[in-house]
Amino acid sequence: MPLHAVRPRTTASRATARHTPMGQGEAEVLRIVADARTPVFVTVREGGRRRYSYWRPLDSTTGRGGCYVALPTADCDALHAAGRITLGDPVADPARTTYRVRATRTPMAAVRVLPRRVSAA
Repeated sequence: MPLHAVRPRTTASRATARHTPMGQGEAEVLRIVADARTPVFVTVREGGRRRYSYWRPLDSTTGRGGCYVALPTADCDALHAAGRITLGDPVADPARTTYRVRATRTPMAAVRVLPRRVSAA
């Protein structure tokens, strides 16, 4: 079941949400998603339940990690509604559909370059 079928979105609400400030939880989720070394996935079950998660590698110095870590669904859904994260192609099996989650690339604003002033000394 595609994620967009679970919760329809309009372009008007997406444009409005894009300009709202992020909370601390959303900023942390976006930092994790934007890290290319940390692949994040969302799994959508038959009933529409979603779970965003990533694999935390084992840290040899602390001995922590080596497990899947769930991300807050509400924060991830808010980022998706705001257009700050996108979903890749679905991989479906009978019980669930899995999508790769990526941060949206925002185009850089145009930079105006002013000519250099040469001062006469």
